[in-house]
Amino acid sequence: MKTNNIFKKTTAALMAAGMFFSSCTDLNEDVLDEVLIDNSVTNPERTLAAAYDRLGDGTFVDNSGMIAMQEYTSDIALLPTRGSDWGDGGKWRAFHEFTWSPYNEVVLNNWNRLNNGIARSITAIETTEKSDFADKALFVAEAKALKAFYTYTMLDLFNQAPAMEGDEIVALNGADDIDKLIKEVESLVPDLASLGEKSTHSGRFTKEAAYGFLAQMYLNRAVFKDRFNAASQFNFNENSLTTGKSDMDMVIEYTSKLIDSGKFNLASNFFENFSINNSGGSEMIFTVVQQIDGARSGDNDLGYVNMARNQRPSPANRGTNATCTTPEFFHSWDGNHDDPRFSRKYQYRDGTWFMNDGTDISVPAEDVVPNTSDVWFHFNSGILFGQQYGPVLEKGNFMMTDEGRIKVLPLVMEKSSGTPMDFTPELNFDNPSESVFAQNQINRGARIFKFEHDPMNGNGSSRVDVPIYRLGGIYIMRAEAYFRKGDEVNALADVNMLRTSRTREALYGSVPGEALTTLDEAQLYKELGFELYWEMQRRPQMIRFGKFDEAYTAKPKTQPFRRVFCIPQATLDVNGTLFKQNNGY
Repeated sequence: MKTNNIFKKTTAALMAAGMFFSSCTDLNEDVLDEVLIDNSVTNPERTLAAAYDRLGDGTFVDNSGMIAMQEYTSDIALLPTRGSDWGDGGKWRAFHEFTWSPYNEVVLNNWNRLNNGIARSITAIETTEKSDFADKALFVAEAKALKAFYTYTMLDLFNQAPAMEGDEIVALNGADDIDKLIKEVESLVPDLASLGEKSTHSGRFTKEAAYGFLAQMYLNRAVFKDRFNAASQFNFNENSLTTGKSDMDMVIEYTSKLIDSGKFNLASNFFENFSINNSGGSEMIFTVVQQIDGARSGDNDLGYVNMARNQRPSPANRGTNATCTTPEFFHSWDGNHDDPRFSRKYQYRDGTWFMNDGTDISVPAEDVVPNTSDVWFHFNSGILFGQQYGPVLEKGNFMMTDEGRIKVLPLVMEKSSGTPMDFTPELNFDNPSESVFAQNQINRGARIFKFEHDPMNGNGSSRVDVPIYRLGGIYIMRAEAYFRKGDEVNALADVNMLRTSRTREALYGSVPGEALTTLDEAQLYKELGFELYWEMQRRPQMIRFGKFDEAYTAKPKTQPFRRVFCIPQATLDVNGTLFKQNNGY
């Protein structure tokens, strides 16, 4: 009875604030290494699992989640209208053209998802605190850390977020409340487990996840404090919440804890971090763990939305021809196409390389999609551009050679068969201010094949874990902090650690990336993109480096109020006394 009262009280209060709470008993995925549909599992485990599940239930994995909010608003990616596809009333174009409004359903859905994450976290906190659960302190700390993470993400995106203070619902503000969040997470560290202790893994909020989170908050604290000033240079070296140390000192301190821990190593094959087999990878600090055998399968969008419809990993799979990168980001790689993070060709077990340059004749049909009889074709990784090649369907199966190998042929666009699948880096929209392609232009845009497309369960499911904090991102955060302190030597050392730890494929002698001899702000900005592109990190980077307001392809010069999103009108209609529309909207 007491537990039921907790659920009712929390749910009623959060609904009053315009939140949409989903019952945790519907969330029985194996998140905490427990089978949550087992009736023997206690309520603290169920409610904490539900709080974690919000990360992977669209928010940090789906095209309509942080991909749209953090990448489509940047120079990394856009989702244009492609002929008859992806129009949808302009809701996708709006993110790149900076025309989103309080009525945009993607903005509303993300507000609701993050609100729901806070609600689930509060439920987990209250349920566990009222229990006699053996790991009470650990579970409460994890739930509070998740609540802080969802809250921080809301403040980053909307500059406002709900919170419970006793029985009262209040609205937080980015400038006023970022320090409270930092203090709260710092206070949780003693009660969090170290990664690997108490059965924890990268899908749990551990001490190490907290260090990554704290580094992120300190790195962006100055932006939160002065976000809407067009002339602001952001005071990155202001005094931190620790006496005698600046914000950048704290970024260096927390990132160094991770780098020096001995628990993580940079992957020589950069794209291993984003493969189907990346679970428990050497760089993974905090991830969204994805599975296909759970009650809700993982989301494939990070691998699916860039792939054209006639690019088929198996006869039963395809892409959706949605997203591409901008010419600006593509050309930031000029002179760096040999960087191991730019692209990597796939080698089959018999030694065949997929060159994707017109010289391929066939590849072996040696892999089969699990639980099917479908042969599995592997595309290359990284940024793909130019004419594309691959298998072609014939009567429902791939065209094969007489020797039983998969034929490799030039590809055309599925919905414009007279248009070669030539991924042109230049977009050349007919109206430069609108990201709209005619039907015979749907091939345009270089594509990001960073995350592996998982063909195991249709096009929408995935076993690829999605990193929130990984070691490569920690190194580049520390490099930025060193640079902002005026320590170019250590900043350059961290950048070069990333560059030279990654190696090319054996086709190119497994040579490491090339080290830089100097580092300026423009190059550092490029390096952040090289390491973290398509990982839902770019929008905050652009704001920190003063790039977000600038004009680029299909994006006009904008005012600083666009550095945050509008509060959805549906939220204001429900509770306009608690939340106020952000200035400019």
